Amino acid sequence: MLFITNREPKGSIRTKIGRTYKFDLNKNAPSNSAYYCRRNSKGNYIEIGSMNLMNELKESNKNQLLFYIHGFNNLPENDIFPRAIKLQEMFDKFDPNLVEVVPLIWPCDNDCGIVKDYWDDQKAADNSAFSFARVLQKFMSWRDLAPSNKPCLKRINILAHSMGNRVLRETLSKWDKYDLANGVPLLFRNTFLLAADIVNESLEEGNSGRLISQASRNVSVYFASDDLALRSSKVSNLKNMVASRRLGHTGPEDMKKVQSNVYAIDCDNFNNDYDNPMGHTYFLDYNRKTGLVFNHIFKTLKSGRVDVGNNDNKHIILS
Repeated sequence: MLFITNREPKGSIRTKIGRTYKFDLNKNAPSNSAYYCRRNSKGNYIEIGSMNLMNELKESNKNQLLFYIHGFNNLPENDIFPRAIKLQEMFDKFDPNLVEVVPLIWPCDNDCGIVKDYWDDQKAADNSAFSFARVLQKFMSWRDLAPSNKPCLKRINILAHSMGNRVLRETLSKWDKYDLANGVPLLFRNTFLLAADIVNESLEEGNSGRLISQASRNVSVYFASDDLALRSSKVSNLKNMVASRRLGHTGPEDMKKVQSNVYAIDCDNFNNDYDNPMGHTYFLDYNRKTGLVFNHIFKTLKSGRVDVGNNDNKHIILS
């Protein structure tokens, strides 16, 4: 599995193609650099460099790419790779040529205690934006340099879970501020915001999350009011003098204030059954069967359209 990370490795921080890459889990400060790697097996990683990774993705037999940005308090082999591998297996089961899953790994804290981890991880999420913005800029430069007779035609999608939504929001904001002339390009076919740990007005005009809508053809917001992990998020934010409702709890605050390509999918009927007792990670399988959220994502990737039935306000209760 290919992956990109801004976690500093053990040893030299300079890129060296072909070297063994080892995560330094005791460091949670984001690196200024990004490392482009391949996971051969558990704990066995090789740094291959940006050009090799992008060329491998281009030559992959998969028709689309799905970049997966994980949430807070997630470590590579404990949480991130198992979920990415599970996603890949589930997609391949229904369509082996549909999509290649590529994790983007940012440096969550390795301390104990959810509130302390949460606040440290917020800082790491914000600071990760600089290195991941350079990843986007490097991708655009690589794509522009591709020979006209062999361009990269794969559709690009993003799945951001929990605080990964904050990483995505801040990455687009920094990319827009430092690298682009005026606004972000339409880069993603589908953006899936799952249990998003950002304020529920984020996608509205005037807020930095608006760039997520501008960079995407479709934005699907999956939320559940009884997501207990986001309640812990709210407690931590209140402790630090921030009062807000989370996008992953309520969906967009006002659908009339977001762009027309934003869709709200209410997962309150099943999220705690899928992920008991937290109700936070509900996008994988359930009782060894593909879950409702995964099936909805799969259908969206296949069709390029978000199924909300005939609901004119682009809101659906998934059940």
